[in-house]
Order: sequence, then structure tokens, then C-alpha cells
Amino acid sequence: MDSAPARMDNVVPFRRVTPQPAPATPGSTGRASTPASRRGDQRAVMDAVYATGTLAVAAGDRETKLIAARLQVYGFLSIEEVDADGTLRRLRPSEAIRARSERPWRVTKASYGASLAVTIPAIDDFLFEQPA
Repeated sequence: MDSAPARMDNVVPFRRVTPQPAPATPGSTGRASTPASRRGDQRAVMDAVYATGTLAVAAGDRETKLIAARLQVYGFLSIEEVDADGTLRRLRPSEAIRARSERPWRVTKASYGASLAVTIPAIDDFLFEQPA
């Protein structure tokens, strides 16, 4: 059996590209929006909500609203929009992403099992029985 030499001329070693920090512009925080900083921001919002039970988000705070909307998609948070008269209206994940910026939000911990979005077929009902 003829053995070919182990030449790998077409293989390029993998190198992670380190993101360059964005230049500071007036009105910006001066930090780059890297995936690690976004994860840190998500973690900070989650920690704040889980520590206090609720978080009030100002109407114009678009960045926090986007983070909360992303966490709602994953099922970690619930978002309610505060109307002008003080009433709360729960937002679906699709609504939260496209929500208007003139209304503040109240972000709370998700209530697991309180309202399932899908119905449970009768044949699978035994999976959700509570132990006696």
C-alpha cells in the first residue's frame, strides 16, 4: 500500500479574531459590544430581577429592553408594559422585540408552570401529575 506524505498545504491554523474596541463617540459608554459583554449585561439584568423580584425599565432604555426581550424569548423573564394609567399589559416575546419606546416596562421572574403556552395532550398528562 502506497502511503502519501502527510502534507497539509491547504490547512490554515484557526486563530480567533480579537475584536477591536470601538472608538469612543460622544454619548457612548466607550466599550465595545462583544458577545462577552452582552452575556455580562444579560447576567446583570437577570441578577437584578432575581434578587429583587422585579425591575422597572425606563421608557427610553432601549438597550435594557432588548436584553430583557432576549431573556424573555428564552423563558427566563416576563415583561409587562406599563400604560399611561398605570395598568400592566403582559407582552409576548414577539411584541417585546418590536415594542414602542414611549412606555416603561416592568420585568419580573418568569412563573414556571403557571401558564403553559401549549396544551398537554391527555395521553401525556401523567408526566405532569403532582406527587401525593
